[in-house]
Amino acid sequence: MTQAAMGKYRWTICGLLFFATTVNYLDRAVISLLKPYLAAAFNWDAQQEAGNYANIEMAFKLSYAIGMLFAGRLIDKLGTKIGYALATFLWSLAAVGHALAKGTVGFATARVFLGITESGNFPAAIKTVAEWFPKKERALATGIFNSGANIGAIIAPLSVPLIADNWGWQWAFIITGAFGFVWLILWFLYYEVPRKQKKLGEAELNFIESDKDEKPEADEAAGPRLTWVKLLGYRQTWAFAIGKLITDPIWWFYLFWLPDFLRKQYHLTSREIMWPTAIVYIISSIGSIWGGWLPLKLINRNWPVFKARKTSMLIYALLVLPIASAQYVGGISMWLAVMIIGLAAAAHQAWSANIFTTVSDMFPKSATASVTGIGGLFGGLGGVMLTLFVQKRMFVYYEGIGQINKGYFIMFVICCLAYVSAWLIMHVLVPRMKKIEF
Repeated sequence: MTQAAMGKYRWTICGLLFFATTVNYLDRAVISLLKPYLAAAFNWDAQQEAGNYANIEMAFKLSYAIGMLFAGRLIDKLGTKIGYALATFLWSLAAVGHALAKGTVGFATARVFLGITESGNFPAAIKTVAEWFPKKERALATGIFNSGANIGAIIAPLSVPLIADNWGWQWAFIITGAFGFVWLILWFLYYEVPRKQKKLGEAELNFIESDKDEKPEADEAAGPRLTWVKLLGYRQTWAFAIGKLITDPIWWFYLFWLPDFLRKQYHLTSREIMWPTAIVYIISSIGSIWGGWLPLKLINRNWPVFKARKTSMLIYALLVLPIASAQYVGGISMWLAVMIIGLAAAAHQAWSANIFTTVSDMFPKSATASVTGIGGLFGGLGGVMLTLFVQKRMFVYYEGIGQINKGYFIMFVICCLAYVSAWLIMHVLVPRMKKIEF
């Protein structure tokens, strides 16, 4: 049966996930672009600006990591329709609420609420993909919606300064935060679980439920809910959590330190940094979608799902290795360094699309959001630890002795080795596919 005859409504749902993820990353990126505006508004000197911003961002990362654990559990309990809507409504309120802040404490408080509520996006999105797509299409669907993270990172620098210059920094928070409320309208207009969605044809429903080792979501909803302690008793949970712990911090490094690297390595101005940074995120968007397409291609060639997933993830891990040479080739041309960093960022997004999908490969749908939340907690804590190591220690030390390039070289080597290390650990923990049965 052709795709046209079967129907494509599931891709409309994927589009909603893409929209939500774009808004999610747009909202968290706004404050990083308003640093000079806030410093002027609150009379922060250079040292206060750096210290206050570090504290504000640390508040976000810690609350995001902790929120992941509870968000996944809540979404498994409430279901995707209500759980996702509640998370988006609350994080949009938190995003708009930044406009009311009067100083460091106010912004830190707003970031705590934003971190807790934004943590619901990925557990809800991964659970939605598990409900709406068969296994062979899940990595592609995840890669498409996950590319919204890159689009949000591109839109932010192109829009936030313009809004702040014309209407003030408060309106930058208000306007970007309001997009979440637009998404809510579309969500309630178009979303329902497959078996309750009247717009879904029978042929497409049968395709969505074509995996023989999975039950339809109506049966899953009646299944048991395992506690966090019991979920942590499975090797599969630890494989996902450790994979996130090792590789998630690398993405945080790209997000928060790429502009600083370009500024100090190539002496670029803030305006000159915009395009190299945008190109890295454009490349990574392509990688996110390609990362989901490759395992689908292998599965269509009759590869077992788990073998296709692990082989693809190994390829993505190997594609990160050239980043260790970023500074060397950057000595020839800055754009060569940008391309290599872009390749590594693309490989991360491809890896991310598949590591998320391993959860629905290994666990029933009733536990998908909870396990995703546990992995998100580990990934967030890894990001916090990397911040403490890089921002508070290594970079400060090398900056102090005038050799910041050595600090970046060490960090690029860490990036280089992270994914291969994570893949090996995951392979040792889960060498063969084994679906968890409650």
